[in-house]
Order: sequence, then C-alpha cells, then structure tokens
Amino acid sequence: MGRLAGKVAVITGIGGGMGREAARRFAAEGARVVGCDLNAEGLTETVELVRAEGGEITGFAPVDAGDAVAVAAWIDAAAAVYGGIDILYNNASIQRFGAIDEISVEDWDFAIDMELNIVFYAVRAAWKHLKTRGGVIVNIGSIAGTRGVEFMPQNAHGAAKAGVINLTQQLAVEGGPHRIRAVCISPGFIQTPATTFLVEDPPPALKATWDRIPLGRVGQPADVVNAAVFLASDDASWITGINLVVDGGGTVLG
Repeated sequence: MGRLAGKVAVITGIGGGMGREAARRFAAEGARVVGCDLNAEGLTETVELVRAEGGEITGFAPVDAGDAVAVAAWIDAAAAVYGGIDILYNNASIQRFGAIDEISVEDWDFAIDMELNIVFYAVRAAWKHLKTRGGVIVNIGSIAGTRGVEFMPQNAHGAAKAGVINLTQQLAVEGGPHRIRAVCISPGFIQTPATTFLVEDPPPALKATWDRIPLGRVGQPADVVNAAVFLASDDASWITGINLVVDGGGTVLG
C-alpha cells in the first residue's frame, strides 16, 4: 500500500516539470489526484501518463491559478470530485527576474502575483475544505527566499518566495487547531524542460555555483517530490511549519 493511499491530493501546475512529477508520484503512492494547469495540452499529457501507470487522476484546464475567482471555482470543483481534500500541493508559479534598478513595476507585480498571491488564493479557497477533516498544505518555496543569489538578480522572485515561506509558518499556527499541517519545500536549481538549456550551456557564474554543491549535481524534479511525498504522508504527522531546503547542500557553503 502506498504512503498516500486513499488521500485526495489537489495539485496546481501539473502540465510539466515538477508538477507532472508530483502528479505521477502522488498517484503511484495511492493518492487520488486532482490537478490543474493553464496549459491544456500539457495537462492532458500528464493525465494520460498517470492513467497509463495505473494511477487515478482528474484534470482541469485551462485554469489560471493567478486568478482568485477562477482558483476558488476550481478548488470547489476539485473537492467535489472525491468529496473533499486531504492535500493541497501548491506547485504552480511563473517567475520574472531583473536587477532592482531595471525590473519594471509590472514585472514585479506579476512575480508577486504568480509566486506568492497564487499560493494565497489556493490556500484561502481550500481552507474550508481542509478544516472539515484536517489535511496538509505543501508549498514550494525556493532557496532564493532564504538568501541573496549571486549568479542572477532575483529581487521579485526572492521576495515572493520568502513570503511563501513565512505564509507557511503562519498557516501552521492557524491550522494546528483544525488538524491542518503546513510545510514548505525550498529547492535549489532543478533541471526541468524549461531549464535544461541552462544545464547544457550554463553561464560561468551559474556553473561556479553548481561546482560548489557538496553532492555534486543539480537537482531533479524527483528530488523535490520525494520530500513532498514524505511531508504529505502520515509519517510526517508531527511536522508542520518547516521550510525544508532541498539543494544538494549548496546553501550550507553560504
């Protein structure tokens, strides 16, 4: 029996990358997955993969996770599929980067919307469902939310992810009386279809950062999802409010 057997897991951004890996692994661990994505084609591919592997999944697309009204409607629809929610996995995000004197106000606002507000919208909509039977919120942060990053300017991204980390801590406090746990996972660099070009031809500053990783490689989606499976499972029933860094040890070197 899988570690998530019988759980209803609602996951945002399952159309590719870490979201696709999360949908596949959570279903393989016995969860009944309800996922969404703005990209209908990518979502369909994920649904087909999960079902071909014997998993149970329902997909909704297109869903704009940055639209509070659309997210509330989707969360209610997702809860109705299996009669509730046990796990909310906030995977979806879209980044915008730029130096502090170059990033536009529009790009800053976009990053805050699509990396911090996007989490708030989903949590706010799911809270009433989680309160009925307890559950787990898994948020995806970033090491950029815990430190400055030297290889590229990440002002908006870092600020948004720091907000996700702190929001997780507050959710743990407010959720405890309702048997709701809230945890955050902050990855280092993860190789996905969207970042493979950097792995194949990394800028010198980024390559220098990777060369300092104690475990000697960049991350893969499975590295993040492995942590998420544990934290979402009953094996972690006394863990809440944490920010788990998954980066091969890179940040321990400062």
